[in-house]
Amino acid sequence: MKKLIVILKDQLSFCLSSLKCAHQATDTLFFYEFVESSPSHHQKKIAFWLACMRHFASTLQEQGFQTIYIPITEDEKPSPLIEEMLKVYQKGHYEKIIITEPSEWSVLEEIKKLQRDIPIEILPDDRFLATKGDFQSWANGKKQLRMEYFYREMRRKHHILIDTSGKPEGGKWNFDQENRKPFKGKPFFPKRLRHQKSSLLQEVLALVEKNFSHHFGTLQPFHYAVTREEALLELEDFIQHALPFFGDNQDAMVASEPYLYHSLLSSYLNIGLLLPLEICEKAQEAYYQGKAPLNAVEGFIRQILGWREFIRGIYWLYMPNYGELNFLKATRALPSFYWTGSMKMFCMQETVNHTKEHAYSHHIQRLMITGNFALLAGLNVKEVQQWYLGVYSDAYEWVEMPNTLGMALFGDGGIVGSKPYAASGKYIHRMSNYCQKCCYDPNLLTGNRACPFNALYWDFMARHAHQLQKYQRMNYMLSTWNHFPDEKKEAIQQEAKSIFYKMEQGEL
Repeated sequence: MKKLIVILKDQLSFCLSSLKCAHQATDTLFFYEFVESSPSHHQKKIAFWLACMRHFASTLQEQGFQTIYIPITEDEKPSPLIEEMLKVYQKGHYEKIIITEPSEWSVLEEIKKLQRDIPIEILPDDRFLATKGDFQSWANGKKQLRMEYFYREMRRKHHILIDTSGKPEGGKWNFDQENRKPFKGKPFFPKRLRHQKSSLLQEVLALVEKNFSHHFGTLQPFHYAVTREEALLELEDFIQHALPFFGDNQDAMVASEPYLYHSLLSSYLNIGLLLPLEICEKAQEAYYQGKAPLNAVEGFIRQILGWREFIRGIYWLYMPNYGELNFLKATRALPSFYWTGSMKMFCMQETVNHTKEHAYSHHIQRLMITGNFALLAGLNVKEVQQWYLGVYSDAYEWVEMPNTLGMALFGDGGIVGSKPYAASGKYIHRMSNYCQKCCYDPNLLTGNRACPFNALYWDFMARHAHQLQKYQRMNYMLSTWNHFPDEKKEAIQQEAKSIFYKMEQGEL
């Protein structure tokens, strides 16, 4: 049987379920370069996509596979994926299309519609450690879905950091209290890898510079790994040089240090060059060999085996309605400084500039700086999601939407988290050295030098008190607001109005 094997841009794994079905003598692998017009993706993200895809296809060609590879055209508007796929199928007189299940709900729905007219076999994406059915079964009957309990099941299922008696290593399931320390002392961070640029990569960089230079972000310097071999080097380098220090500092923020001790592996994981279980097992091995402390290893594994799998489960369990949620009715337009980084608030400026330069900022910057501001200011949930989806090289809808809409913006009303991740300037002051370089004072609530996060925090509590009062973890802060004297409440709300005005005028 002559089959067309369709491989999508985030399915670049040699163990892909559809690739396992391919016969070199009869089947053809189909690759299609396609960059959506919305959102406007970061230049580095586009280059990363294209370079990884071209290297992956080239390797398969060298292994003897027949391929049809349709590159981006410079002048023509690209056809939708489904349309191009159908055209190739009909022209080649294939008997069947085989595709691993897409990671995006809308793409899967389009393929299912096409399935009514032509034979298409959709295979499960077994690179994830929990199937959609697994998550559904775990979620059934639960009033609340909490990552912590799902994570414990995943640890048991895959026997990660479980001792011989079946209990968690170290006697407890998580070491969060040890992993939430501000950075102290003289900064010293491991030097990150730089990879030799292949001719394929150089061609891609030239193409992106020519055709996508109007997009957000900077293209050069470009240091991403673009092959599995290079991604494996990144994994080894992280395990050896950064993982031992990751735990204590995983929530810290340091000026001029975009990476700190973070792994930078999420882009390779989400595109398929690395696999979640091999990463977790490498980290676990470092603990058992005495090369990294348990709190660091557990904190890192939790992000992959726990949070990543949980977020994917949430996406598929609640789509398509999930994408339309807006629990707090947040509709204020996304300010231009999310794109330019031009503002006086040093923490926001630093995070956006890191994003512009690297197509990356670490999870605390995303959640507690840009996400926290968007939450407190009531920024339009769809515009914020589009921003996150476009600017980060590891962002795909399945992982970006629940993280942004659910965790950062509380737009799902508590499906992902038990409370909003709202914080004042005092949190940023405690967890970073950003405030030392800022014109605003995190200890002031009102006035020209007051940190905007402070008034926005309490104004957020006032605006949404009726919606948040049912969440037990919000009771203390809502009670604190209610006990403020009326004069203080009025001053705070006036300060918030002033902040919104400055934001609209580009003066914040």
